[in-house]
Amino acid sequence: MGNSAIEVREIGKRYLLGAASDRQYSYKSLRDLLAGIPDRLLRRTAAQAPPSFWALKDVSFDVPEGEVVGLIGRNGAGKSTLLKVLSRVTDPTEGRIVLHGRIGSLLEVGTGFHPELTGRENIFLNGAILGMRRAEIARQFDEIVAFAEVENFIDTAVKHYSSGMYLRLAFAVAAHLEPEILLVDEVLAVGDAAFQKKCLGKMGDVARQGRTVIFVSHNMTALRSLCSRAVWLNEGRVMEDGAAGTVVDHYLQKNTAANLESRWEDPETAPGDHRARLHLARVNVKSEETDRITIDTPFELEFQYWNFVPGAELSVSILLYTLEEVCVFNINSEVAPRPAGLLRHTVQIPEAFLNAGSYYVKVLLVQDGSRGVFAYNNAVAFEVEDRPRTGPWYGRILGVVRPHLVWRSEVMEPPSPHV
Repeated sequence: MGNSAIEVREIGKRYLLGAASDRQYSYKSLRDLLAGIPDRLLRRTAAQAPPSFWALKDVSFDVPEGEVVGLIGRNGAGKSTLLKVLSRVTDPTEGRIVLHGRIGSLLEVGTGFHPELTGRENIFLNGAILGMRRAEIARQFDEIVAFAEVENFIDTAVKHYSSGMYLRLAFAVAAHLEPEILLVDEVLAVGDAAFQKKCLGKMGDVARQGRTVIFVSHNMTALRSLCSRAVWLNEGRVMEDGAAGTVVDHYLQKNTAANLESRWEDPETAPGDHRARLHLARVNVKSEETDRITIDTPFELEFQYWNFVPGAELSVSILLYTLEEVCVFNINSEVAPRPAGLLRHTVQIPEAFLNAGSYYVKVLLVQDGSRGVFAYNNAVAFEVEDRPRTGPWYGRILGVVRPHLVWRSEVMEPPSPHV
């Protein structure tokens, strides 16, 4: 492990709720002092103090030079607040941070850009803020513009840029101006798929150059591939700090809300419209002893809905996703005329099909093979457990599916007599 690029020691960040109340009781204006208002009327008491919360509390970790660290956690866990503290956008309430090197940060779309300045001027402004000389910025200028794909608009004020152009230029500046430490928040979700892939590739290049990267993302697949280490934040505190794959697995397992059944009893308010409404989504485990699902457990997905239009050509479509937003499959029942009433559809999931992991189901009812009647996300969610394993390998087996396939081995020709 090399020298530390970032040292975080017992960082805490407290925010006051109710800004108006805080202003009313925390400060004395010059007018108040001149008017001679008694100090006791301005003194904040415990009962008058506005409520507060700790966005970060007792956060400590070190990041060695050249390491790529992913920050994970649910919304509101403190990830973005921590990046803002690291990038000096806001000061911590307590604790200390030591940074060794220049920091480039991409916290929000266009952070650090002046809307009245052109793209060219903003590139040089951001480089100057990073402490770079003009010659250093000029050396990277053409590469930044080419990456951002804004050649035709580089001398246009950025206030006229679309959000996509803004984002491409902001990322290009942050990644190319050679900061020793790069902080990237969950902004890649704004771009299209091609741009996201391009940005992830660039961050991989930055990491291979030996620079330090802290990456906040809900895209666990990208985080696994980019990061060697992950820090899991929960309610402002560090829950786990370790190898990226291990921490991501624990995070997903902890945040899997197993929901083997969703039911709506009222056909007036259930998901849907005047044509049909969803009544039930359920996971039926083919075992009378337990509702646990392992990779060797066959189970059934069941859906019930009310059809209000006799003879409507309807089909059920289900999409199975991992918690990493990877679609495992998208399957449809047959399109056929359906009678009015409460209808039931089931689909069998065989044993030795899904790998161990967490999954959720999106269900859609489709009319005439093309028109959606209703769609309900996260209708059911479940966990598939691994079987006990023996042998030399006990690590995570990769892949979304884990099928039992038949192998055949044979000798194609006898050994040579000359050997």
